[in-house]
Amino acid sequence: MTDCIFCKIANGEIPSATIYEDEDFRVILDVAPASCGHVLILPKVHFKDLYEMPEALLQKVMVLAKKIGTNIKQSLQCDGLNVLQNNEVVAGQTVFHFHVHLIPRYEKDDIQIKWAAGQLTDDDKDSILAKLLS
Repeated sequence: MTDCIFCKIANGEIPSATIYEDEDFRVILDVAPASCGHVLILPKVHFKDLYEMPEALLQKVMVLAKKIGTNIKQSLQCDGLNVLQNNEVVAGQTVFHFHVHLIPRYEKDDIQIKWAAGQLTDDDKDSILAKLLS
């Protein structure tokens, strides 16, 4: 995709603070970080979202998230880590190139990734299972 900013970053056309690169991915510091050490994992090939990503690359991205996340935890001494991936506008996707956020969490940070927990009723459970398993 010629006008995708993440394609240009992932393929080195736009400079970035790269912390890791291989044949499939570039990992960069996020320019608008939620916390110290927030990084993005960008595939070098354009896929709009999770639904378009090939399974082989999805497997690799999670292995890479573990590798980079472990390095972040050891190097930056964070207290936890969010692994976040958004799909479509309603879910918070703002750049339509698949990417994964690794967000280091610190004991007293003010980041809030939360929702009000609902309750799964028996009727809802039966209806959802019928739809998903049909």
